[in-house]
Amino acid sequence: MAHGAEKVRLSLQKENTGWKKWGPYLSERQWGTVREDYSGNGDAWNYITHEMALSKAYRWGEDGIGGFSDNKQHICLSFAFWNHKDKLIKERIFGLTNRESNHGEDVKEMYYYLDSTPTHSYTKMLYKYPQQAFPYEKIRQENARRGKQDPEYEIMDTGIFENDEYFDIFIEHAKADEEDILMKVTVFNRGPKDAPITVLPTILFRNTWSWGYEAFNYKPIMNGISNRLIEVTHRKHGKYNLYLDNADELLFCENETNFKKLYGTSNNTSYPKDGINDHIVSGGKSGTINPNSIGTKASARFTKTIKAGESATFKLRFVNHTISEPFGGFEDLFSKRIREADEFYDDLQKEVSDPDLKSIQRQSYAGMLWSKQFYYYNVYEWLKGDPAQPGPNQGRKWGRNSGWKHLYAANIISMPDKWEYPWFAAWDLAFHCVPLARVDAGFAKRQLEILLREYYMHPNGQIPAYEWNFSDVNPPVHGWATWKVYEIDQEQNNGVGDIEFLEKIFHKLLLNFTWWVNQKDDTGNNIFSGGFLGLDNIGVFDRSTPMPFGGKLQQADATGWMAMYTLNMLRISVEVSLVHPVYQDMASKFFEHFLHIAGAMESIGGKNSSISLWDEEDQFYYDVIHIPNGQSILLKVRSIVGLIPLFAVEILDPQNLDKLPVFKRRVEWVLANRPDLARLISRWFESGKGENRLLSILRGHRMKMIMKRMLDESEFLSDFGVRALSKYHEANPYKFYINGEVLQVDYTPAEALTDIMGGNSNWRGPIWFPLNYLIFDSLMKFHAYYGEDFLIENPTNSGNLTTIKDAAVGIACRLIDIFKKDTEGNRAVYGHDQKMQKDPHFNEHVLFYEYFHGDNGRGCGASHQTGWTGLVAELIHKTAHEQVKQLEKEELEISK
Repeated sequence: MAHGAEKVRLSLQKENTGWKKWGPYLSERQWGTVREDYSGNGDAWNYITHEMALSKAYRWGEDGIGGFSDNKQHICLSFAFWNHKDKLIKERIFGLTNRESNHGEDVKEMYYYLDSTPTHSYTKMLYKYPQQAFPYEKIRQENARRGKQDPEYEIMDTGIFENDEYFDIFIEHAKADEEDILMKVTVFNRGPKDAPITVLPTILFRNTWSWGYEAFNYKPIMNGISNRLIEVTHRKHGKYNLYLDNADELLFCENETNFKKLYGTSNNTSYPKDGINDHIVSGGKSGTINPNSIGTKASARFTKTIKAGESATFKLRFVNHTISEPFGGFEDLFSKRIREADEFYDDLQKEVSDPDLKSIQRQSYAGMLWSKQFYYYNVYEWLKGDPAQPGPNQGRKWGRNSGWKHLYAANIISMPDKWEYPWFAAWDLAFHCVPLARVDAGFAKRQLEILLREYYMHPNGQIPAYEWNFSDVNPPVHGWATWKVYEIDQEQNNGVGDIEFLEKIFHKLLLNFTWWVNQKDDTGNNIFSGGFLGLDNIGVFDRSTPMPFGGKLQQADATGWMAMYTLNMLRISVEVSLVHPVYQDMASKFFEHFLHIAGAMESIGGKNSSISLWDEEDQFYYDVIHIPNGQSILLKVRSIVGLIPLFAVEILDPQNLDKLPVFKRRVEWVLANRPDLARLISRWFESGKGENRLLSILRGHRMKMIMKRMLDESEFLSDFGVRALSKYHEANPYKFYINGEVLQVDYTPAEALTDIMGGNSNWRGPIWFPLNYLIFDSLMKFHAYYGEDFLIENPTNSGNLTTIKDAAVGIACRLIDIFKKDTEGNRAVYGHDQKMQKDPHFNEHVLFYEYFHGDNGRGCGASHQTGWTGLVAELIHKTAHEQVKQLEKEELEISK
């Protein structure tokens, strides 16, 4: 039975309806996306720029600051601001495109997601808005001047915040009911002088009427009544009222493109999308708002001068019925929802004692919950073009995503980062679901199901990668995530697992597994390729393109991922078999397939070849490139590619095996009759802790060698987690000689110094959370088998012997230390930025970056990628749980 108001709300509705119908489902950036790109050359970044977004109606979605919408994004609520200095209102978050920045696209604003319940009954975010003119051109010009060897030029580097001349703008939502949303904006003047600000709560309809479809020929309408009410009428949703508390005026225009401004052609309306902006910045002289107070986009204007060090609060309420006193009990309702949010997280964090860790974990969950987005993309319509619009370039028929005409996305999906990556990515999403399952298992399960549905997954079984190229290949981690989410859900449901969910996912994963076997094992020898596999510039070559000189790459990571995938499928099929015994045949199939992959990794050249993905000299796994002249070369880059075989580990409980006689009999027959395969894995007949059975590619010696290198602080182990490339390459760059030129891989602990895969992500030295979490998870499995008596040197060459579990927890703690305050009150994530380290209005708020400097833990890449960096929340949970278990064990021993 659910206890606590938020848990009760969660139990009432598993889908994105009811209490979840309204949420923070707007993007932070809709411009510059593939969906909105109708150019002839596929130049998404320039088809709609940041400045053009002010005036152009979007086709597929909406963006806005602090945005809230219904679950199909028909009605959108957000906030805009004006500091009385800028040439345009601050209506959306600004950042640089891939070409404008020296290290790829990058947001250039300061904002934080501070809190959210899973039903969004309460949410809170913070936007820091400069009082001086926003330094758009300064940021553009300085980044254009810098090269790959230079650091990114961030907004903090401009000095715009140095004199505290900025506003802290807190945006909060509290739901009184499923269709009754209270909104509050609290603006603090952090500066030394009084300063004016205009706050513009904005409501608009996503434009569905301009594209020429009969089903959407209806144009909804809003109209204003005095300065306190906007009436909203939409055929699909009915009538709503947006109440404003003492607004100065109501402003109306249309959510339609200003063709005259952008293209020099005639407009369809006298009051286009940028009408409110033009009215505000011109001081009301533009004539661009509708004097009749009707339209499809509207804002309430609140203008106030806020005294230095003080604040002002602005209130509004959006509800589907009439209320005589809409702001009666307003603060009481907010206080109630905050208490309920605290109650929910107090229960979730009951084993976490450190207040700083509690804050980090809660902000991490907030970032993940705020990063939900309505993602809409009908590829067939996008390729074909819309009836009322000019036809797209004919090259689109054979260009980007042309092989995905079946894909029709219109769902709430967890985004990696709603500004830098405002589109789903398959392997990112799998990792998102693990911490999300801790707060909302129903949502996590639906997320895993989405990409496997027939209108996402390709008919051939491929899972779409991401919108820039659905045909790219991400690592096959969906099976792993499915099992982790199942375990977390089972734990929270008193040990009862959702077998129906597991069985449904399993059937779809079978299609995807078959695609991998058919498409990425082209020789049929159980050695896989796959391209970049999410690791961007990890290798000598761009692995997403054909190899030079006609070479063929066989990848240790692709093969390791597939070994892991087979074990994920084995584990799932065993679990389902306990309820439906017919699945025992599937368990047998994946057990044998795993053995064949293990055998292939031992020797990939057949009887006449001694080359293997495992290098006996270095005691490490490497990729192999085969040259047309028959030569095969190990690419001896000491990267995380060589650690991925560690992930192929699973433990089976002998009690479960005894309940599955068909599977058990087949396993024993194979091991008895194929000793050549049986010897390649940890011995089945040798039981471990609790009589468990271990399946792993890594036998005892290889496991120890991999761990030895991984835990070596002069190689992979950093103070802040496991690096993606060994620090060995700092003094010893890897060099590959080809056709008179040298291709080189250097240890690069922060931003990328190459343009491979766009150059905005780097796998040549930084710390990445997803693979670190898989390392943690795998080590915990090894410990579950080997137990307390099996000791390893940790760190390598330290002389300190620990259990494998202690090594896993140690890595987890190093990762957590990226965000945790040290003894001097600094967070490694903020590097040398003293404002962010010491200012109390900055240092209590946490940003969750895409990846982290391999030596000092500084945040790099996308600054709000709570997506998979949100795994820190699960690490905090796991390490706190282990500490509680240890204390209980010690207390028990004392009592004896």
